Amino acid sequence: MKFLRRLLGTLVLLALCAAAAVAWWLHQPLRLAAPSVEFSVEPGMTPRQIANGWVAAGVQTSPFVLYEWFRWSGQARRIRAGSYEIGAGTSPRELLRKMVLGDETLSTVRFIEGWTFRQVRAELAKAPGLRPDSQTMSDAEIMAAIGAPGVHPEGRFFPDTYAYSRGSPDLAVLKRAYRAMEKRLAEAWAQRAPHAMVRTPDEALILASIVEKETGLATDRGMVAGVFNNRLRIGMALQTDPTVIYGIGESFDGNLRKHHLLTDTPYNTYTRPGLPPTPIAMPGKASLLAAVQPDVTKALYFVARGDGTSVFSETLAEHNRAVDRYQRRRGSAASR
Repeated sequence: MKFLRRLLGTLVLLALCAAAAVAWWLHQPLRLAAPSVEFSVEPGMTPRQIANGWVAAGVQTSPFVLYEWFRWSGQARRIRAGSYEIGAGTSPRELLRKMVLGDETLSTVRFIEGWTFRQVRAELAKAPGLRPDSQTMSDAEIMAAIGAPGVHPEGRFFPDTYAYSRGSPDLAVLKRAYRAMEKRLAEAWAQRAPHAMVRTPDEALILASIVEKETGLATDRGMVAGVFNNRLRIGMALQTDPTVIYGIGESFDGNLRKHHLLTDTPYNTYTRPGLPPTPIAMPGKASLLAAVQPDVTKALYFVARGDGTSVFSETLAEHNRAVDRYQRRRGSAASR
């Protein structure tokens, strides 16, 4: 009996020592092969595969011990798929907690006010870690894939910063941006002023895109919208250069010439009355609101001073004097 008691005591002591060693290990910083280590947990991965993956990525510990910790904790099946990054000082306990909480390392992509859809696609193509599902698709195929078949893509995505986990499809980012614009447009349309000439949310989006491209200073946005609102009301051509440039497309060399203004296209607002058929860029929230809440003004013209601000005029004579002062003397092109 003495032998058995001694053996039992020894086993208990060894168990306590092992438990103490495990407890100590769980709180010690993991050794890393680099200042930070990244690993993506894919859907369907087993705890053993996850442990092996972290070790292969640069966590310098036993994959067996790491796996046993995941299993022994009782939380192995709660690990969430995602992209994770750990740095110096991360313990095994913190590593598991990070994955259970889904505390991913996210990257971001930013869409800027006034960008065209071509620029959005270019930005997605160079976003790090974003799966390029849309790169081989046409614009029409992309819109169908995000649930908006038959919708022209221009101006339909809200300019903002979007976070994503490594390996996410770029179509998922586009879908979020599309839904964000739908929401922002609906919110703006609900605040439409009685004097606004836009008749539908789509028209508001088109006008907002023009206001976005035409406004150099944020405080002028309402007045710019007011000028275009007045022109729509009296049936006067909008005569806005950004729509002409958009209609020229990729062949535009940065220099707008007189023959461009005279060449008829669906987007030439010098040769065609009313709004162009689609937006010409992505408007931000302020431009959306300006389109539905334009300033009440008698101005029909405006010209850029060259410092980001504009001069607004009620008559053509006033406008011509402003053009002569701020544009012609510098040899600049058309004004509105």
